[in-house]
Amino acid sequence: MRFDELELSDDVLDALDAMRFGDCTPIQEQAIPKIFSGRDLIAVAQTGTGKTAAYLLPVIDMLADEPAPQAVSCIVMAPTRELAQQIDRQLEGFSYYLPISGVAIYGGTDGKEFARQQNGLKNGADVVIATPGRLIAHLQLGGIDLSQVKYFILDEADRMLDMGFFDDIMQIVKHLPSTRQTLMFSATMPPKIQQLAKAILNDPDEVKIAVSRPTEKIDQSACICHEAQKTRVLKHLFKTMGHERVIVFASSKLKVKDLAKELRAAHYKVGEMHSDLDQDKREQVMLDFRAARIDILVATDIVARGIDIDDIALVVNYDVPREAEDYVHRIGRTARAGAGGSAVTLVGGREQRWFGALEEFLGYQVAKRELPASIGETPEYNPARKSASLSSGRGRGRDRGKDRRKGHSKPREGNKEATPSAAVPANAAATKQGSRRRPGCKKRSDSRPSDGNPKD
Repeated sequence: MRFDELELSDDVLDALDAMRFGDCTPIQEQAIPKIFSGRDLIAVAQTGTGKTAAYLLPVIDMLADEPAPQAVSCIVMAPTRELAQQIDRQLEGFSYYLPISGVAIYGGTDGKEFARQQNGLKNGADVVIATPGRLIAHLQLGGIDLSQVKYFILDEADRMLDMGFFDDIMQIVKHLPSTRQTLMFSATMPPKIQQLAKAILNDPDEVKIAVSRPTEKIDQSACICHEAQKTRVLKHLFKTMGHERVIVFASSKLKVKDLAKELRAAHYKVGEMHSDLDQDKREQVMLDFRAARIDILVATDIVARGIDIDDIALVVNYDVPREAEDYVHRIGRTARAGAGGSAVTLVGGREQRWFGALEEFLGYQVAKRELPASIGETPEYNPARKSASLSSGRGRGRDRGKDRRKGHSKPREGNKEATPSAAVPANAAATKQGSRRRPGCKKRSDSRPSDGNPKD
C-alpha cells in the first residue's frame, strides 16, 4: 500500500513525497488507520520497521486541523536522549508543510537549554518529545499544564520499563486527562508491558508485526572461535566484508574502550559509544558516524534500539547477547527500510551454550563461517543446549475534519524514512482560527525535507 492510499492530507503527503517515501511498511499500513479511528492502540513490531512514522503521521495530521495550542497537545515518551532527538528530527520533516510546533525535552543539557525546554512546555506546543526523568523534573517545578493533552504516545515502551521508568510513566499519567488517546509502541510484550497497557490504555486496538524475529533480509552468520581470537576474527571480517558503515556491539563499556583503542592502533577510523560519555560527546560521535567521518562504531547496547543510523552494512556482535531481544535489536540496525545487510556474531568457547539457546529461539541454525588458518585452531561448535537458558523477555523491573488528497496517482518510490535537516519555513508558523492547515500548499524545489532513512 502507498501512503497516498491512506487518509493522509495533502500537506503530509507533500512532505512524504519530498522525502521520497513510497510504500508503507506493514506497521504503518495497519496502525495509521487505527489511530485515525480514535481508539487507543498497542502496537508490537521489531525495531527498524517504521514505528515512528506510524504514529507521528496521523497525529500531526489530526493536530493540524485543530486551533493553535494554548497548552501541550501531544506527548511522545522515549527512553533515551538520542531517540528523543531522532523523533524530533523526524517530526520536523513530516510536518514541514504544516504549522506544527514541537519541543524536545531530555537531560544532559545546561541551564540555558533547561530554561528553553521549560518555556516550551509553559507556552504550549503541539508535540512534546520527552524522556521520562526530564519531564518529571519539569513537572516538579510547577506551571506545566498537561490537562489538554489529546495524544499520549510511548515509543520503545519495553525499553523504558527495562530502564526502570514504570513509576515515572505512571506519575506522568496522573497529570493527563482521561479522555486522551494513548498509543503504545513496543518491540516485545513481556508481562510488565501487559501490566502497563492494562493500567493506561482504554479498550485498546492491537497491531502485532513480526514479534521479536530478525527480518529475513539480514544475512546472519557466526564465527566460532576462542575468546582470545576475537579481535583477529574481527579484522578478518573487515578485510573480507568491508569496514565502512559498521557497528560492533560489545558487552561492557570497558570492552568497548579497549576494542576501540586496539582498532585505532590498527589505523581504522573508529568511534565509541557507551554510558561514560557525556551528552556532547555522544552527539558528536553520532554526527561523525552519520557523516562518514567514522567508519566503525564500537558500542554497548546504548545504540541497539531506536537510534536512526543510515545504511549500516554490517553489524558484528563481538559478544553473544544474553537476551534474545538484545540480539534482535542489535542486528536490526542493518537491513532497514527494505535494504539488505549482514550480521555476524563472534562465539567464544564459553558463549556456545548461549548461542545455541539463541538458535533455539530463532528456530533455525545460523550459518557458521569458515575462518582462515592464520586465525589459528578454532574450537568445534557443540553447544550444551540443555544447560542454556536464553530469555525472550526480561520481565524487569473520534471524527476529525480532514483535507484529504483525492486522486493522487503519482507513484512514489523508495520508502526511506528521512531524517530531515531542513528547518520549517518561517511562514509555516502562521495560524488561523479553527483549522491551521494551509490550503494549496505546494512542494518546494529549493528548500525541502531531505531524503534519508529514519526508522524507529
